[in-house]
Amino acid sequence: MITVTVNGSPVELEVAVSIRELLLAADVPPNYLAVEVNADVIPREEHDSRMVRHGDQVEVVTLVGGG
Repeated sequence: MITVTVNGSPVELEVAVSIRELLLAADVPPNYLAVEVNADVIPREEHDSRMVRHGDQVEVVTLVGGG
């Protein structure tokens, strides 16, 4: 069992998943957002290959336009 923290809440995973898989499982559209893992911003092109690991702190920030 893998436990990660997503936006301050613990999430338990059966197996390691990529950032993209984590977002899809949480019904978070992968567009218009920034993902930070352990205080490092992860470029969108790495979301398919970057795996979340036990103990990771993940922050997902949705970008919203406006004025």
